[in-house]
Amino acid sequence: MHQRANGQGNPMEILRMRRVLEMTGLSRTTLWRRVKAETFPRPLRLGGEGSRAVGWRRGEVEDWIRKLPAA
Repeated sequence: MHQRANGQGNPMEILRMRRVLEMTGLSRTTLWRRVKAETFPRPLRLGGEGSRAVGWRRGEVEDWIRKLPAA
């Protein structure tokens, strides 16, 4: 993983499901519910047509996390 000087990864890096769940603390079901409700970034389809593999841009996930209300 590439790190920038400020400690954040490349915003264009593609994160797979496991890493997104770790970063957000969401369950798989909740993540997909939020995608469907358009309250979480839509994933990119990886691979060719018919592929089920998806990923998210790191920058979009980090932006979503930053915009969460403070606990």
